Amino acid sequence: MRRIVALLTVVGALALAACTPATEPSPSPSPSASSAVVVAEPTETASPSPSATASEDTTLSYIATARGTKITVLKKPDGAEKTVIRASDVLTVPDATPLTFLVKQIQGSWLEVYLPIRPNGSTGWVAADDVSLAATHMSIEIDMAAYELTVWDGEAAVLTTEIGLGTDELPTPGGVYYVRELLQPPDPDGIYGPYAYGLSGYSPVLDEFAGGDAVIGLHGTNDPDSFGRSVSHGCIRVPNDMITEMVEAIGIPLGTPVYIDEA
Repeated sequence: MRRIVALLTVVGALALAACTPATEPSPSPSPSASSAVVVAEPTETASPSPSATASEDTTLSYIATARGTKITVLKKPDGAEKTVIRASDVLTVPDATPLTFLVKQIQGSWLEVYLPIRPNGSTGWVAADDVSLAATHMSIEIDMAAYELTVWDGEAAVLTTEIGLGTDELPTPGGVYYVRELLQPPDPDGIYGPYAYGLSGYSPVLDEFAGGDAVIGLHGTNDPDSFGRSVSHGCIRVPNDMITEMVEAIGIPLGTPVYIDEA
């Protein structure tokens, strides 16, 4: 059984980029509701070789979690050019959600990680001492041409479902991302459905949405006619029963890689 940790998350500040049809106004969720969300932890504690640049197991991904609410990121290992990423800048509920990164490669005491910042696909280097390291065989694959999402556990496909995607004018961006947070909207029958994963990517054409940055999300919906179509502002819409299974039965941990294939 996966070990789980309860997180109190608030959906009031959520600004996922595609929670209404692209032709309709963009209302914000109610800021007054909050609820407990259970988030699965990675299934393995990772202790990779200090010289490792890739795992021999191609289905294994490393996940780095900051030991605090901010972390220093370098452009190059031991380099002088650096920036600080704060949980308050990239998470909806920074006091309740850990600052997590998908690891791209490991070199000695440094980890190159994907960053939840613009531009999409940005990476940087963090010191191994500044994070705790874990691993998972979970991954999510989005086939945009087929309008299909698959959840993988190693080489086993544990869930496959039809999805809705962004329009040509407001596209879902392809690339490598990861799950940065899990939120539970106040109305399970509303525009977000019962759960919403915030990904590390952003809309390539919107600077903001519903009063916040235009984060790409993966969430339920109250519009079942959107599946198999390009109808959103860029987010990935999933049937409510499928997003519930992803959260409650499969238990996808923060940091899980999300591979969005170009259509």
